Amino acid sequence: MDDPVLLTGAEGRVGQAILSDLSEKYDWRLLDRDPPTRDTDHDFVAADITDEEALADAVEGIGAIVHLAGDPRPEAPWNSVLTNNIDGTQKLLEAAVDAGVEKFAFASSNHAVGSFETDERKPDIYRPHDDFLLDGTELPRPSNLYGVSKASGEILGRYYHDAHDLSVVCVRIGNLTKSHPPKGYERGQAMWLSHRDCAHLFDRCLQADYDYEIVYGISDNDRKYYSIERAREVLGYDPQDNSAEFADARVEE
Repeated sequence: MDDPVLLTGAEGRVGQAILSDLSEKYDWRLLDRDPPTRDTDHDFVAADITDEEALADAVEGIGAIVHLAGDPRPEAPWNSVLTNNIDGTQKLLEAAVDAGVEKFAFASSNHAVGSFETDERKPDIYRPHDDFLLDGTELPRPSNLYGVSKASGEILGRYYHDAHDLSVVCVRIGNLTKSHPPKGYERGQAMWLSHRDCAHLFDRCLQADYDYEIVYGISDNDRKYYSIERAREVLGYDPQDNSAEFADARVEE
């Protein structure tokens, strides 16, 4: 990917994890609602993700988009996820098509499938002996309205791929932390994603060839109820970290 890359939600946790390893690899154009809180060598656009005019300017000359912007709160109310997550994603997809963008990597979430974690499956689902596995082919099963908005973003991506031939990959991100889940936090260990693996995964989203994909964004943990095989096969994802190696470490959000 030689063309500039637009990163929305650049000031958030996922955005900073991506930039921590890939800041010099791409010609980034960063977008967030508020101006940056730190110095940056990259072009920065302070704009709301629902501002169609600002988005049209932001995508001009862009080859790919990593879309992270939106309300990230699991408890976010409907009016917020409708505006910031669903409407904002649709407006950005439309702007991407109009500008001839080639690739669109959408930050989905484990909350899009959170209701697969039923009481009948817990806590075994988080333990190595259990064989339950989600692989991205299952239908969404959101656990909250935030998850509904992420599932909606996946469906919007499917439409824009089919209607406009935009390459779209949806990454259902797990538990991203600066360090590692503490011992005893089985769910967090099962869905843990390190900053290093997060940056690598989105790097592969920018480099690989694909049509429309849904993959899971976790590290290569001993216990995982999300499969990363599709991410390996289609994207060339090769995670280096495993939550089992750091089970006694303290979490730093």
